Amino acid sequence: MIPPGKTIGIFGGGQLGRMTALAARSMGYRVHVLDPDASCAASPVSDRCITARFDDADAARELARNSDVVTLEIEQIATSSIEAAAAYAPTRPGSHIVGIVQDRDRQKQWLRQNGFPLGPHRSVHSVDDIAVAAREFGDIFVKACRGGYDGRSQVRVSAPLEAPGAWRALGERPAVAEQALALAGELSVMVARRPDGHMSVFPPALNHHERQVLAWSVTPAPLRADILTRAEALGRDIAEKLELEGLIAVELFLTSAGALFVNELAPRPHNSFHATERACATSQFEQLTRAVCDLPLGDVNIVRPAAIVNLFGDLWRDGVEPDFEDALDDPIVRLHLYGKPGARPGRKMGHLSAIGDSALDALSIARRAAERIGAATEDVPETLRSFAPR
Repeated sequence: MIPPGKTIGIFGGGQLGRMTALAARSMGYRVHVLDPDASCAASPVSDRCITARFDDADAARELARNSDVVTLEIEQIATSSIEAAAAYAPTRPGSHIVGIVQDRDRQKQWLRQNGFPLGPHRSVHSVDDIAVAAREFGDIFVKACRGGYDGRSQVRVSAPLEAPGAWRALGERPAVAEQALALAGELSVMVARRPDGHMSVFPPALNHHERQVLAWSVTPAPLRADILTRAEALGRDIAEKLELEGLIAVELFLTSAGALFVNELAPRPHNSFHATERACATSQFEQLTRAVCDLPLGDVNIVRPAAIVNLFGDLWRDGVEPDFEDALDDPIVRLHLYGKPGARPGRKMGHLSAIGDSALDALSIARRAAERIGAATEDVPETLRSFAPR
């Protein structure tokens, strides 16, 4: 057990690192971060910020030498850096998990070998492979194996003749072609696991993407109990098989036929669980702190349903900050800004959160607040109506 007063090292100083640092500091921990950007979001709330690339093994050793445990807020960390850090402090999660997750093809192979449900897909190493996948599956999404998130490094292909353009757009890199599924919606599960094996599962979140980026999320997901039970079981089984130490988010597709398929894994805090800061007795960020320090895990029961709406750099028109006073006109709404310099279109700058008598009530409040500052979002898709609680 690593008690309060000790130091937690974090690979990555983005918004997830910032919010993890704030939770850890409130529990009495010191926090050091390693990030390529000296002005990263976590730097103002950390005790020390090491400016270095994620593949800098010497910097990783420096982080670990001055930390009692090391975790991460982004999975794009070189496994060699994690292994270098592990010589000086426990790294949670370990390099074996990060190595699986940071390569989409390897991740899918691991999921398939361990019996977890996946949609039809195939590995891609050339233009011809993309064309074959398009002929076999029809409409497909081609995703680069490494790098890319929030819709980046992904291309939709509707016919074999589009294969050359897709291959060039992905930088002629190895990729995975996934059949476009008939989706009712998307949800995610967050699992925390201590080194001693104790686990805790947050109630699943329902997520809605626009332009392939998360627009809003609600906790708990307003879906039938049987769907939520299956989703939680998948999350638990994946965490157990990986021998996770820390957090893992399991992104799931819900098809129109009611099947659940694993989309992707993220061994870190996740955008879709920001609402746990309002909805649950323990936020995902405090839970990560507890898990990596081998403390008893916190209660994850819903205190009150909550929702978030993401705020993107598009709102900072001509460098002018949105009028957040309008967003906060409803006293139940909270504003969460990430302290990022340089707002630009498509960049996550923060989110609004709200609580309500139900998840959908909270979502309506958060969406109205976002609309008051020009951030319009889509409502719950009609495809989910048949999966609502009975």
